[in-house]
Amino acid sequence: MDYKQALEYINGVSWRTSKPGLERVTELLRRLGNPQAELRYVHVAGTNGKGSISAMLASVLKKAGLTVGLYTSPYVNRFNERMQINGKPIEDNEVAELVAEMKTHADAMDDHPTEFEMMTAVAFMWFCRRKCDIVVLEVGMGGRLDATNVIACPDCCVIANIGLDHTAVLGGTLEQIAFEKAGIIKEGSPVVMYQQYGEVMEVVRDVCAERNAELTVPDFDDIHPEFDSRDGQVFSYGGEAYAIPLLGEHQLKNAATVLETIGVLRRQGWQIEHEAVEAGLYAVSWPARFEIVHSEPWFVVDGGHNPQCAQALRASILEYFPDDKRVLLMGVLRDKDYKGIVNALSPLFDAFVTVTPDTPRALPAAELAELFADTGKEVQVCETVQDGVRTAMDIADELEGMVCACGSLYICGDIRACFGLR
Repeated sequence: MDYKQALEYINGVSWRTSKPGLERVTELLRRLGNPQAELRYVHVAGTNGKGSISAMLASVLKKAGLTVGLYTSPYVNRFNERMQINGKPIEDNEVAELVAEMKTHADAMDDHPTEFEMMTAVAFMWFCRRKCDIVVLEVGMGGRLDATNVIACPDCCVIANIGLDHTAVLGGTLEQIAFEKAGIIKEGSPVVMYQQYGEVMEVVRDVCAERNAELTVPDFDDIHPEFDSRDGQVFSYGGEAYAIPLLGEHQLKNAATVLETIGVLRRQGWQIEHEAVEAGLYAVSWPARFEIVHSEPWFVVDGGHNPQCAQALRASILEYFPDDKRVLLMGVLRDKDYKGIVNALSPLFDAFVTVTPDTPRALPAAELAELFADTGKEVQVCETVQDGVRTAMDIADELEGMVCACGSLYICGDIRACFGLR
């Protein structure tokens, strides 16, 4: 089996026809010798920001001298990005070898594992064989029934900002979704939760109480911005100053969540010096999260794909490009709340370009364009992402303005490639 065949095999199995549950992945891992049992974890769930939090944590732990596995989804450019060790994605030949080994066991099962279950098993195999000291493990969807939740007690559970997404699977209320996210909390395992209010907080507090899990919540009032530009931010938290290259107020809140997590890990016995925290936050890279990929005209790429992300994006645009004319380049998936995204963003922009993401789940660009028709502003429909980038930049040049591309991570890799970024 070569790399291409491995990806075809992994991607050839859908989760949509499978019953939710941990039985399949548990059985698959048992057949593989339970590699996940040999590792220690920070387990990260949430709706928005869990990827950024995971990337920051992995960067800090690497600077602390640890061998750090990072498991995330989805990817921006290549499948291999989903599993990394100390910032380096898994090699093509390793993917091929591990999938071939895993396939023998998966094919022997009466209830065949899903795409994500198989990918998660491969990641556990790789991290175990590379003897990772700790793995930052991002949940795929939900938490309670997510394939990553086969692990025993992690050193810390982290719950990022919770909002409405994947409602068909996780439930239509914040309370229901919070319950699913809180499903990663294990007996006696400490929890750090992004500061939230109302029913979300109540649900998580109740689960923590039931499972004797100490809960830590960052104090966002203790975040003090000191410097902010299109190159990054400097802020203080807990009386200490830090710099991050990630933009937007929400990233300061994510960073505070990371700092509280580091405090928990120290209490768990991990040696993480202050200098490692500073260096790790400063060095973090997380593409397609309000990422500036070009100037003249300014071009921002953001993979946000729900109304909550759109609100954060709106705030960042007003902060960093307050007086600019703006062009929105957008492509979305049909199963997302794209109307909510449009409603949040359309008043900020002077022109619109729509594209169709390269996935069967995509909303056609022409259908998306109809939602902008009532604005009375220019709307262009493009066949490809590449055409969309050129068209949006041409309009921005005419307006002497900037471009913001958003709506789905499925378009971000192609957009970054247009600017030579991989």
